Amino acid sequence: MSETRQDPVLETAILGGGCFWCLEAVFKDVEGVVTVVPGYCGGHVELPDYHQVCAGGTGHAEVVRIEFDPARRSYRELLEIFFAIHDPTSVDRQGNDIGPQYRSVIFVTSEEQLHTALALIEEMGEQRLFPKAIATRVEPAPKFWMAEPEHHDYYAGNSDQPYCQYVVAPKIAKFRERFAARRRGAGR
Repeated sequence: MSETRQDPVLETAILGGGCFWCLEAVFKDVEGVVTVVPGYCGGHVELPDYHQVCAGGTGHAEVVRIEFDPARRSYRELLEIFFAIHDPTSVDRQGNDIGPQYRSVIFVTSEEQLHTALALIEEMGEQRLFPKAIATRVEPAPKFWMAEPEHHDYYAGNSDQPYCQYVVAPKIAKFRERFAARRRGAGR
Protein backbone atom coordinates (compact mmCIF):
# COMPACT_ATOMS: atom_id res chain seq x y z
CA MET A 1 0.00 0.00 0.00
CA SER A 2 1.52 3.29 -1.04
CA GLU A 3 1.37 6.38 1.07
CA THR A 4 -0.27 9.39 -0.55
CA ARG A 5 0.60 12.83 0.62
CA GLN A 6 -2.39 15.08 1.10
CA ASP A 7 -2.02 18.80 0.72
CA PRO A 8 -3.39 20.73 3.68
CA VAL A 9 -6.85 22.20 3.43
CA LEU A 10 -6.22 25.93 3.59
CA GLU A 11 -8.46 28.64 4.98
CA THR A 12 -8.56 32.32 4.11
CA ALA A 13 -8.52 35.29 6.46
CA ILE A 14 -8.96 38.88 5.28
CA LEU A 15 -7.80 41.55 7.72
CA GLY A 16 -7.48 45.31 7.59
CA GLY A 17 -5.60 47.16 10.30
CA GLY A 18 -4.10 50.22 8.68
CA CYS A 19 -1.30 49.98 6.15
CA PHE A 20 -1.20 46.64 4.35
CA TRP A 21 2.60 46.81 4.20
CA CYS A 22 2.68 46.34 8.00
CA LEU A 23 0.22 43.47 8.04
CA GLU A 24 1.91 41.68 5.14
CA ALA A 25 5.37 41.90 6.74
CA VAL A 26 4.14 40.49 10.04
CA PHE A 27 1.92 37.71 8.72
CA LYS A 28 4.58 36.47 6.27
CA ASP A 29 6.60 35.56 9.38
CA VAL A 30 3.81 33.52 11.02
CA GLU A 31 4.19 29.73 11.11
CA GLY A 32 1.28 28.09 9.31
CA VAL A 33 0.68 31.02 6.96
CA VAL A 34 1.10 29.95 3.34
CA THR A 35 0.50 33.21 1.44
CA VAL A 36 -0.15 36.86 2.28
CA VAL A 37 -1.45 39.12 -0.47
CA PRO A 38 -2.05 42.87 -0.02
CA GLY A 39 -5.18 44.31 -1.54
CA TYR A 40 -8.38 46.26 -1.14
CA CYS A 41 -11.78 45.21 0.18
CA GLY A 42 -15.08 46.68 1.27
CA GLY A 43 -15.58 49.53 -1.14
CA HIS A 44 -17.80 50.46 -4.05
CA VAL A 45 -15.25 50.98 -6.84
CA GLU A 46 -14.39 48.17 -9.26
CA LEU A 47 -10.65 47.53 -9.77
CA PRO A 48 -9.45 50.26 -7.41
CA ASP A 49 -5.84 51.33 -7.48
CA TYR A 50 -3.59 52.40 -4.63
CA HIS A 51 -3.94 56.13 -5.30
CA GLN A 52 -7.74 55.94 -5.43
CA VAL A 53 -7.89 53.95 -2.18
CA CYS A 54 -5.41 56.27 -0.41
CA ALA A 55 -7.52 59.26 -1.40
CA GLY A 56 -10.27 57.75 0.78
CA GLY A 57 -13.21 57.98 -1.60
CA THR A 58 -13.53 54.37 -2.76
CA GLY A 59 -14.77 52.93 0.54
CA HIS A 60 -12.10 50.22 0.37
CA ALA A 61 -9.82 49.31 3.25
CA GLU A 62 -6.21 48.30 2.76
CA VAL A 63 -6.22 44.61 3.70
CA VAL A 64 -4.24 41.42 3.46
CA ARG A 65 -5.67 38.11 2.28
CA ILE A 66 -3.99 35.36 4.26
CA GLU A 67 -4.10 31.70 3.27
CA PHE A 68 -3.21 29.54 6.24
CA ASP A 69 -3.13 25.93 7.36
CA PRO A 70 -5.57 25.68 10.30
CA ALA A 71 -3.83 22.49 11.45
CA ARG A 72 -0.71 24.59 12.13
CA ARG A 73 -2.14 27.99 13.09
CA SER A 74 -5.74 28.67 14.12
CA TYR A 75 -7.86 31.57 12.92
CA ARG A 76 -8.11 32.76 16.53
CA GLU A 77 -4.32 32.83 16.80
CA LEU A 78 -4.13 34.96 13.64
CA LEU A 79 -6.68 37.35 15.15
CA GLU A 80 -4.70 37.56 18.41
CA ILE A 81 -1.67 38.67 16.39
CA PHE A 82 -3.82 41.09 14.39
CA PHE A 83 -5.16 42.77 17.53
CA ALA A 84 -1.68 43.03 19.04
CA ILE A 85 -0.03 44.81 16.11
CA HIS A 86 -2.49 47.62 15.41
CA ASP A 87 -4.85 49.90 17.34
CA PRO A 88 -8.30 48.30 17.20
CA THR A 89 -9.84 51.18 19.18
CA SER A 90 -9.42 53.89 16.54
CA VAL A 91 -12.07 54.55 13.94
CA ASP A 92 -10.61 55.12 10.48
CA ARG A 93 -7.13 55.80 11.82
CA GLN A 94 -3.83 54.04 12.50
CA GLY A 95 -1.22 56.45 13.84
CA ASN A 96 -0.76 59.23 11.29
CA ASP A 97 -2.68 57.30 8.61
CA ILE A 98 -6.21 58.73 8.61
CA GLY A 99 -9.25 57.74 6.56
CA PRO A 100 -11.64 54.82 6.03
CA GLN A 101 -8.96 52.97 4.06
CA TYR A 102 -7.08 52.48 7.35
CA ARG A 103 -10.02 51.16 9.37
CA SER A 104 -9.74 48.14 11.61
CA VAL A 105 -11.83 45.46 9.94
CA ILE A 106 -12.17 41.70 9.82
CA PHE A 107 -13.81 40.40 6.66
CA VAL A 108 -15.08 36.95 7.59
CA THR A 109 -15.34 34.12 5.08
CA SER A 110 -17.49 31.73 7.16
CA GLU A 111 -19.93 31.55 10.06
CA GLU A 112 -17.19 29.96 12.14
CA GLN A 113 -14.89 32.94 11.53
CA LEU A 114 -17.73 35.31 12.43
CA HIS A 115 -18.31 33.56 15.76
CA THR A 116 -14.58 33.37 16.51
CA ALA A 117 -14.03 37.07 15.77
CA LEU A 118 -17.03 38.26 17.77
CA ALA A 119 -16.19 36.00 20.72
CA LEU A 120 -12.58 37.23 20.81
CA ILE A 121 -13.65 40.87 20.64
CA GLU A 122 -16.11 40.31 23.49
CA GLU A 123 -13.46 38.49 25.54
CA MET A 124 -10.90 41.26 25.02
CA GLY A 125 -13.51 43.87 25.95
CA GLU A 126 -14.35 42.03 29.17
CA GLN A 127 -10.64 41.81 30.00
CA ARG A 128 -10.23 45.55 29.27
CA LEU A 129 -7.09 44.92 27.25
CA PHE A 130 -7.33 48.32 25.59
CA PRO A 131 -7.89 51.78 27.11
CA LYS A 132 -10.91 52.37 24.83
CA ALA A 133 -13.62 50.15 23.35
CA ILE A 134 -12.66 48.02 20.36
CA ALA A 135 -13.90 49.64 17.16
CA THR A 136 -12.96 46.80 14.78
CA ARG A 137 -15.72 46.06 12.30
CA VAL A 138 -16.61 42.46 11.52
CA GLU A 139 -18.25 42.09 8.11
CA PRO A 140 -18.86 39.42 5.49
CA ALA A 141 -15.99 39.25 3.00
CA PRO A 142 -16.80 41.15 -0.20
CA LYS A 143 -14.76 40.97 -3.41
CA PHE A 144 -11.02 41.20 -2.83
CA TRP A 145 -8.97 43.30 -5.22
CA MET A 146 -5.27 42.46 -5.34
CA ALA A 147 -2.93 45.42 -4.90
CA GLU A 148 -0.51 46.38 -7.63
CA PRO A 149 2.73 44.32 -7.82
CA GLU A 150 4.88 47.10 -6.33
CA HIS A 151 2.99 46.69 -3.02
CA HIS A 152 3.76 42.97 -2.68
CA ASP A 153 6.68 42.24 -0.33
CA TYR A 154 6.97 46.00 0.14
CA TYR A 155 8.81 45.91 3.45
CA ALA A 156 11.28 43.29 2.22
CA GLY A 157 12.29 45.54 -0.67
CA ASN A 158 12.01 48.91 1.06
CA SER A 159 13.00 48.40 4.70
CA ASP A 160 15.39 51.36 4.50
CA GLN A 161 12.57 53.81 3.65
CA PRO A 162 11.53 56.14 6.51
CA TYR A 163 7.90 54.88 6.64
CA CYS A 164 9.14 51.30 6.90
CA GLN A 165 11.66 52.18 9.61
CA TYR A 166 9.25 54.24 11.73
CA VAL A 167 5.93 52.46 11.18
CA VAL A 168 6.42 48.93 9.82
CA ALA A 169 9.57 47.87 11.68
CA PRO A 170 8.16 48.59 15.18
CA LYS A 171 5.11 46.43 14.41
CA ILE A 172 7.35 43.59 13.25
CA ALA A 173 9.45 43.96 16.41
CA LYS A 174 6.33 43.92 18.59
CA PHE A 175 5.11 40.74 16.89
CA ARG A 176 8.49 39.03 17.21
CA GLU A 177 8.78 39.92 20.91
CA ARG A 178 5.23 38.97 21.88
CA PHE A 179 4.68 35.98 19.60
CA ALA A 180 8.14 34.44 19.22
CA ALA A 181 6.69 30.92 19.41
CA ARG A 182 4.37 31.62 16.47
CA ARG A 183 7.15 32.69 14.13
CA ARG A 184 8.06 30.68 11.08
CA GLY A 185 10.57 28.01 12.08
CA ALA A 186 10.19 28.66 15.84
CA GLY A 187 9.07 25.09 16.54
CA ARG A 188 12.08 23.48 14.93
